[in-house]
Amino acid sequence: MIKLNENFENLISRTQISTIRSIMNDINWNARLIGIKGARGVGKTTLLLQAIKLYLKDELDKTLYVSLDHIWFNSNSLIDLIKEFSQKGGRQLFLDEVHKYPNWAQEIKNAYDQYPDVKIVFTASSLIEILNARADLSRRAVIYSMQGLSFREYLQIEVGLEFQSIKFEDILQNHTKITREILKEIKPFQYFEDYLRNGYYPFFQEEKDLYFIRLNEVINMMLEIELPLLRGVEIGYISKVKQLLSVIAQATPFTPNVSKLSQKIEINRNTLLTYFHYLDEINLTKNLFKQNTGISLLQKPMKIYLENTNLMYLLGRNEVNKGNLRETFFANQTGYRHRLNYISHTDFLVDEKYSFEIGGKNKTKKQLENKPDSFVVKDDIEIGNENTIPLWLFGFLY
Repeated sequence: MIKLNENFENLISRTQISTIRSIMNDINWNARLIGIKGARGVGKTTLLLQAIKLYLKDELDKTLYVSLDHIWFNSNSLIDLIKEFSQKGGRQLFLDEVHKYPNWAQEIKNAYDQYPDVKIVFTASSLIEILNARADLSRRAVIYSMQGLSFREYLQIEVGLEFQSIKFEDILQNHTKITREILKEIKPFQYFEDYLRNGYYPFFQEEKDLYFIRLNEVINMMLEIELPLLRGVEIGYISKVKQLLSVIAQATPFTPNVSKLSQKIEINRNTLLTYFHYLDEINLTKNLFKQNTGISLLQKPMKIYLENTNLMYLLGRNEVNKGNLRETFFANQTGYRHRLNYISHTDFLVDEKYSFEIGGKNKTKKQLENKPDSFVVKDDIEIGNENTIPLWLFGFLY
């Protein structure tokens, strides 16, 4: 345990709190058991360390951060660590990457029941199923989902300007007024293209010329380690998953023809539909389904987008379709906290009520005539009017 403490002290001493993600304020840090799910690379580790530095700076002697892929756990158990931690007066335990530890759910459940004086916060892959874990944590843990940077958060890091996040309904009702206030502080198009290309993952701050190399490594680890570990995909089939991801990346957007694609990739229909589901679970794609249909493992998505625009530039080999780029941005920023569905006459249905058509500055309202609660979202405009809203503003939702 001495080694774990030394590692924690080293990490916390190097943790900066100059920029704080909005999810920090969304989490109830007083809960006894907190889980934070998210894709690799979105900043879960930094979030934990910043929370410690912000809220527990006077209780560091009762606090411990450990990553469960640490070599220490090769010969020691998590439950024994928690027991010793509690016996020595520990109160706040932060566990990173719990999915790397085989019996994590059962041991955390046991610790929750046996050591009520210890609060536990853990992070996990987006593939972790808390509800279906062998040890039922759903009644005990408060679960939060984390994704990459919003355009608003990117601006905070890149420019140093702090803007408040904006509620979805406020954008719909007051976007012109809100936009005017933002434009007094910044010209969004000075930074928007860079964000779409390489601003979604927080590690863009480190060696920008190596950004896509690191992003490629992140994707490979998700596909080659997390999918086999957490979904049992045989390593020999990962090349098929990568091939499927490449097909999706080059579409505009991708509308799956299951029969043709299963022949092209040489896998059967059910396996293909399962891979669609896994890619969405692991946060590499965003799958859209019809309204009022349950989402099952073998249900065919109506449309598939890459999860964020940065993936388009990496996987699409810089052959990025502008229309698909716009729709991907909208789906990513809006879909984080709102329900998205496929709808035939426009691009998106949000929260089963609002229809959105996405396009450039010359996009017309023809498709939305006589349709209530419908909006045109335009790229290449700074400010909108009535039911025409600038695309970049949806980057302020979180």
